[in-house]
Amino acid sequence: MPFWPSPISTRDVAASGVRPGWPTARDGRVWWTEDRPDEGGRTTIVRRDADGTRRDLLPAPWCARTRVHEYGGRPYALTPSGDVVFANLKDQRLYVLGENGEPKPLTEEDGRYADLVVRDGQVWCVRERHAEDGKVTRAVVAIPLDGGDVREWATGSDFYASPTLSPDGRHLAYVCWNHPRMPWDGTDLRVTRLSDGETWTVRGGADESVLSPCWKDDSRLYLVSDASGWWNLYEIGLRGEGARALCPADEEFTLPPWRLGGMPYAVLGDGRLAVLHGRGDLRLGLLDPARGTLTDLETPCTGWDAALTADGSAVTGIGYAATTPRSVVTVDTATGAHERLTGDSAALPDPAYLPVPRAVLVGGDVHAYLYPPHAEAAGDGPSPYVIFVHGGPTAHADTGLDLEKAFLTSRGIGVLDVNYGGSTGYGRAYRDRLKGQWGLVDVADTVAAAEWLAAEGLADPGKIAVRGGSAGGWTVMAACCRSDVFAGGVSYYGVSALGPLNAHTHDFESRYVEWLVGPEDPEVYAGREPLALVDGVTCPMLLLQGLDDPVVPPQQSTAFSDALSERGVPCTYLAFEGESHGFRRTETRVAALAAELAFYQQLFA
Repeated sequence: MPFWPSPISTRDVAASGVRPGWPTARDGRVWWTEDRPDEGGRTTIVRRDADGTRRDLLPAPWCARTRVHEYGGRPYALTPSGDVVFANLKDQRLYVLGENGEPKPLTEEDGRYADLVVRDGQVWCVRERHAEDGKVTRAVVAIPLDGGDVREWATGSDFYASPTLSPDGRHLAYVCWNHPRMPWDGTDLRVTRLSDGETWTVRGGADESVLSPCWKDDSRLYLVSDASGWWNLYEIGLRGEGARALCPADEEFTLPPWRLGGMPYAVLGDGRLAVLHGRGDLRLGLLDPARGTLTDLETPCTGWDAALTADGSAVTGIGYAATTPRSVVTVDTATGAHERLTGDSAALPDPAYLPVPRAVLVGGDVHAYLYPPHAEAAGDGPSPYVIFVHGGPTAHADTGLDLEKAFLTSRGIGVLDVNYGGSTGYGRAYRDRLKGQWGLVDVADTVAAAEWLAAEGLADPGKIAVRGGSAGGWTVMAACCRSDVFAGGVSYYGVSALGPLNAHTHDFESRYVEWLVGPEDPEVYAGREPLALVDGVTCPMLLLQGLDDPVVPPQQSTAFSDALSERGVPCTYLAFEGESHGFRRTETRVAALAAELAFYQQLFA
């Protein structure tokens, strides 16, 4: 089929990668980070003053990005005077950025830092160290702003998150967990008394994910726990006494903490909580912790990232909708007024070309979002479709504006974005569907999605492709091995073999496969991994890979590409220098999307 001409180019999509993140609001000012593909993918820090003046604080070539857990997280914090402490990508040292714009080093080149909090003249944070023998250790540390000795306050666990000091400065709360668990499996909330170092567990365990502690006062904390099967908000005493759910609901009040530093709620000046809640996309609401009442705030945003910050009666976060880009949005909870402070700087196409998704259930129990092709471009009869498979796999597809989808739908290609079993946003039982079943449940749900599209008369059954990145790339390759429903598959930095992944991936996910598949067993692995099942692939494939990827090494893609080529299956492999796990540079994004479009043109001809 000839594609409908579209006003959305590869360059438009690549330029749309400018994304704000990690807002901090204080005294009428708002700070945030901004990823900029046109500046080599670097991350800068921006401040907006009370009078609306916007200022870039971090000049090139500085890049505010931490590599803790490789996925990073919030890379900066504010001092009482308004200086910024940030982690620099190149050397991972902490720097202090003053009003003069000249960063000064705070730490040596001996670690990585994340989850930064400035209190009492010190930076409290998670420090990660990599020894020459490959061993990785982490601790909660306090780093004096005046350059004194660094003190370790929590050690011995494999992972730490969310260090937070009580208002009186006497107690430190934090979250920790150990291999092989991930933070959405089971964590412990602990408190350390700073006067003598006594430490105790407040709540948590192997089967309870406790996240995002925040002090209500000197003797009680707020936290998020999935003890009920859903991530709900709780209040609890200093020693774990008097725990109570603030608003019990079969909804999620947070997202999975792939990156450190997120906060899904914020305490307002009057003691109420601005919270995120829902299924799939999370809405913004006001929770009265004393009464348990929850009222949604009316905003143009259909969903929010788990990164809220409060300043008096105002709450600021990263909101999104299907036809507006992710933006820093401030909402005055007293008046209901809202303001979009920033967003993607690229010009958006005519809204008529931006698809509005519809939530659907595939087979009655698989969640997905349907993006039909542009009406004029669709023509008569069923359309070609591309099924999107998100990464993670403990993540989820949301309904935020995505020009990659509009790039396709505007050309007459529909999109179905699948939240297969294992995705977050639908409770613990739904994400636990993937336990021990990776390569089976995700594949079955993706194949079922393709069959549903054909059965509903939406898609031409001979013109359905599948694409995904990282864990989504694994599902793409595995689905093409196990089924013949797809005309072709596109994998971005996907996993093809489990043994090499266990041996070479980064520490944070080095034991993740134990939960996803099971302990290392050659026979079990051979029955799951795409590389061992490659004989089942009959459709063409496109593989794209960053050569500096520490999460999924390039060998994962090259091995699968070589195996396909040996069997005579059409396969294109594209590698990109200087790219890691997720493409950040404009030129890379343009080249990758152009290759993907050409691939679909051949498949759907």
